Amino acid sequence: MILVLTYCAVWLSFASGLLALMMNQRSLFVALSTFILKKYPNSRPSCQKILDNCLDEQRFPDFLRLSVFVLLGLSGVFAVLAGVSVLMNNEVLVDQIHLGLPWLPWHVRFDGLSGFFFLIIGIAVIAVSLYGPGYTKAYQENQHPFATLGLFTGLFVAGMLMVLLADDAFFFMIAWELMSVASYFLVAFQHEHAENRRAAFLYLLMAEVGALAIILAFGVLASFADGLTFDALRAAKLSSNWESIAFGLALLGFGMKAGLVPLHVWLPEAHPVAPSHISALMSGVMLKVAFYGLIRFCYDLIGTVHWEWGVVLLVIGTASALGGILYAMMQPNLKRLLAYSSVENVGIMVMVLGLSMIFMANNHPQLAALGLLAALFHAFNHALFKNLLFLGAGIIHHQTHELNIDMLGGLIKKMPHTSLLFLVGCMSISSLPLFNGFVSEWLAFQTALQVDVLDNGVLRSLIPVSAAALALTAALAASCFIKVFGLVFLGVPRSHNSEKAHEVTDKGMLAGPTLLAGLCFLFGIFPGVIINLLNGVAKQLLGETLPNDTAMSWLWLAPVSANKASYSPPLVLVGVLIATLFTFWTLRRNPETKTMRRADTWDCGFGGLTPKMQYTSSAFTMPFRRIFANVWLIDEQIDKDMQGAMDLNVSAIHYRLQVQDHSWPRLYEPIAQSVNTLAKQVGRIQTGNIRTYLGYSFVTLLLMLWMIS
Repeated sequence: MILVLTYCAVWLSFASGLLALMMNQRSLFVALSTFILKKYPNSRPSCQKILDNCLDEQRFPDFLRLSVFVLLGLSGVFAVLAGVSVLMNNEVLVDQIHLGLPWLPWHVRFDGLSGFFFLIIGIAVIAVSLYGPGYTKAYQENQHPFATLGLFTGLFVAGMLMVLLADDAFFFMIAWELMSVASYFLVAFQHEHAENRRAAFLYLLMAEVGALAIILAFGVLASFADGLTFDALRAAKLSSNWESIAFGLALLGFGMKAGLVPLHVWLPEAHPVAPSHISALMSGVMLKVAFYGLIRFCYDLIGTVHWEWGVVLLVIGTASALGGILYAMMQPNLKRLLAYSSVENVGIMVMVLGLSMIFMANNHPQLAALGLLAALFHAFNHALFKNLLFLGAGIIHHQTHELNIDMLGGLIKKMPHTSLLFLVGCMSISSLPLFNGFVSEWLAFQTALQVDVLDNGVLRSLIPVSAAALALTAALAASCFIKVFGLVFLGVPRSHNSEKAHEVTDKGMLAGPTLLAGLCFLFGIFPGVIINLLNGVAKQLLGETLPNDTAMSWLWLAPVSANKASYSPPLVLVGVLIATLFTFWTLRRNPETKTMRRADTWDCGFGGLTPKMQYTSSAFTMPFRRIFANVWLIDEQIDKDMQGAMDLNVSAIHYRLQVQDHSWPRLYEPIAQSVNTLAKQVGRIQTGNIRTYLGYSFVTLLLMLWMIS
C-alpha cells in the first residue's frame, strides 16, 4: 500500500506536466467530454453546465492551470502520506520497474530515509500547488507559455521523487538527470533576459560536472561489486583509500548540487531568476535531495565512515555557513539574499553531519545519532521556512514589481498578511525560540558540546571553534533578516511601486505561505513529532537512537540526558503568554497607558520622515563590511560633483558599492582562462589542409594497430 502511494505521487507529478502540455488543445478536451457525456447520459444534466463553463474559450486556460496545480498538490499529498506511513511503520519496501534496459530494470527501495525526504518534498509541493495558480496568471502566454512552465515543473518534482526511490546507480542517475535538466529549463524560463540565459547555462554546466563526479563515485564502488544495484554496492569490499576516493567524488558531486562553498556560485545566479515558486522548490527542496544523496552514499552504500571525512565536512560546512550568511548580508536583491542564505543553511547541515561522522568513527553511536538527527531536522526546518520566504518574496515581487530592497519599504501597512507571514519566516530562519529553526540549531550545539568524550586533541580543539563559528553564524543570520524585514516592511515606501502596493487578492497565494508559517510554529512548539520519526531513520542507518528518557516526549527535549541540557518549547510558550498577559494587564491598569495613541513615525525632529532619511541595505551592513572586509572583494567609490569658485562647493555626491564573491576571480575565472587557452592550442590542429587530416588518420591507425598487436 505504501509503495502504491509513492507511485501515485510520482505519476501524478508526471501527469501534471503532461496536462500542462494540453494548454492549447481545448478541442481535444471538448471532444473527450462530449464522448463521456454520450457514454454516460445519466450524468449529462448535472455535468453539462459545469463542463461548458470550464471549457469556455475564456475560462479554459484558468481551468487547465488550476487542474495542473491540483494534480501537483495531490502528488504532494500522496508523498506526505507515503513518507509518514513508512516512518511510522519503520518498513523497508523494495520493488522492480521494468522500464530500464532489458537486462537492467529499475530497482526501487523505500525506507525511512527516503520517506523522510518524501515528507519534505510533499509539504513543499502542497504549498506551491496552492500558491501557483494565482502567481502564474501574471505571465503573458505568448512570451512565457504555461505549457512549458507546467511541463518542466511536473518533471522536476517527479525527478526528485524518483531519486529518493532509486535503488540502483543506473536508475539513480536517470532520475538525477531528469531533475537537473527539468530545473535548467525552469531557470531559463524567462530566457529573453541575457542574465537569465547566463545563469541557466552556468547551472547546467555545474550540474553536469557534479553528475559526472557522482557517476565516477558509483563507478568506484561498482568496480569492487557484482552489479549496479545498491545491494551489490553495499556488499563491495573497498580499501580505506578507495573508500576515501569514492567519498571525495560523492562530496564533489552532491556538494556542487547542494551549493557548498566554493561550489556554490551557480546558486545565487540561478535561484533569483527562476519563477518564485520554482525558486522555493529549488532552494527549499532540491538542495535537500543532494543532501539525501550524500547521506545515502556515505552512511548506507559505503557503510564505514572515517573521522577524517567528518573533519572535511566540518570544515567545509563551517566555511559554507559563515561565508553564506556574510555573502547574504551584502545582497540588495531579496531573492539573491535568500539564495545565499541557503548556502548558509546547507553548511549547517553538512557541519553537523560531519560531527555525526566524527562521533561514529570514534565509537560513540548515540552521539552520532544525535548529530544525524540534528542535520536531518534542520533540513526539514529549512525546507519550511525557506519555501515560506521565497513564496513571500514572490508575493512582494508580484505586487510591487521590485526585488531591490532599497526600493521597497512601508509594506507592513499595505500588505499586513504578507508581512506577518514573512516575519514568521524571518524569525524561524534567525533561530529564535518558539520557532522551528531554533530547535534544530539547539540540537546542533548540543552535539558539538559533547566534544569532551573524544580522546583526539585536534578534534577537541577544532570542534569548539566550529561551534563558535556556528554561534556567530546564528547572530549574523538574525542581523541579516532584521535588515530584510526592516527595510522591506517598515518605514515609508521608497518607490512609486511600493507606494501603490496592496495585499494580494488571490487567496491561494496566501494559503501556501500560511500553511508553511503554521508548520514553522507548530514544529517549533512540538518538535518531538518529527524527532520521534527521525529516531527510526537513525536506527536504520546507525543502529542507534537517542536515549529512551529523551526520546522526545511532547513536553521536554533532552537530547543527551535531562541532567545535561533540556528545552521545553510548550513551557516557554506558556511563559511568554503569561508575560504578555501580565504586561497587557499592567498597561491597562495604568491611566497613562490605558488607551492606545497613534502618532506619526518619529522623525528625529527634522519635520517629516522621508525615504532618504532611512537606512539603505549598504548603510545597514557598513559595520559588518568594516569588520569582515577580507571576506569579500569590495569596490567602494564616492564621487563628488564640485561647483562654485575654485570648485569648493559640493553639488552632488555619487556613491557606488560593488561586493564580489572571492570564488569568481580566484577559482572560476582562472579555470575559464585555462580552458580558453587549451581550446586555442587544440584549435591549431584544425589547419584546413586535407593532407594534414589524412596524416592524422594514418598516425592514429598505426597507433591502434600497435596497441592491438
